[in-house]
Amino acid sequence: MQRPSLTRFAWLSIAAAIVTIGLKMAAYRVTGSVGLLSDALESLVNLAAALMALAMLTVAARPPDEDHVYGHDKAEYFSSGVEGALILVAAISIGVTAWNRLLAPQPLEGLGLGLGISLLASLINLGVALVLRRAGQRYSSITLDADAQHLMTDVWTSVGVLAGIGAVALTGWERLDPIIAFAVALNIIWSGVQLVRRSALGLLDTAWPAPERSVVANILDRYQAQGVQFHALRTRQSAARRFMSVHVLVPGDWTVLRGHQLLEKLEREVREALTGVTILTHLEPLEDPVSWEDTQLDRQTA
Repeated sequence: MQRPSLTRFAWLSIAAAIVTIGLKMAAYRVTGSVGLLSDALESLVNLAAALMALAMLTVAARPPDEDHVYGHDKAEYFSSGVEGALILVAAISIGVTAWNRLLAPQPLEGLGLGLGISLLASLINLGVALVLRRAGQRYSSITLDADAQHLMTDVWTSVGVLAGIGAVALTGWERLDPIIAFAVALNIIWSGVQLVRRSALGLLDTAWPAPERSVVANILDRYQAQGVQFHALRTRQSAARRFMSVHVLVPGDWTVLRGHQLLEKLEREVREALTGVTILTHLEPLEDPVSWEDTQLDRQTA
């Protein structure tokens, strides 16, 4: 079943990024807070990431063609990987700005108005992040998941910045502002590393999570009583699509029709248990020694 286009969620993220950039830059202009400036810089990353998400979701939605017979789903990993890299760049920029302000602290002004503007931007990000997270889970989209994760990081970053500015207002210690900005940078670095790692694992054809592999193993185990055995079970994830292959070994005196019916039943059970699975099964006779020579990814030759 083809999933619907997800580009509308990318457009929502783009709109939210543009609005929050304007709000946070206004808050920075009012207060002069480097913490709020760091928050605004991360929103610039949000905008770049949302644009990348729009491009990759458009590519991923294309149907299979002659040059990409397995589809274009993996394009989503490029989006989340680039987003992670942009987050790391933003973290470096924030750290440099905070260091300069730490060496030469400046008083903050207009805190009430600035905090109010920043709070409004955070609420917008929170609402959009919740929408993207639900859509990412519903449609198994790593791009929307990454965008939602980034926006939630932005929300918690804003909370930290607001807390830091409030502490400056209460204590009068101006260096608290760049110190909070450093903490923001560290938080952003962690988020960026996690996104890059997740994208790299997807591009490396990482196997399904253990709970999903257990579902398949339980289905296969039920056929053991019929004298059926299995090997060379392999799984990989490609964004929203799952791929699975397995060799099914049956008694040699079975007819082709009986073996085919078994495979159809087995594949149907897997697809009913797990959505978005493309299954490749290979039927082999139990009695033939050659059937046991292809358990590895590459068949061993004599």
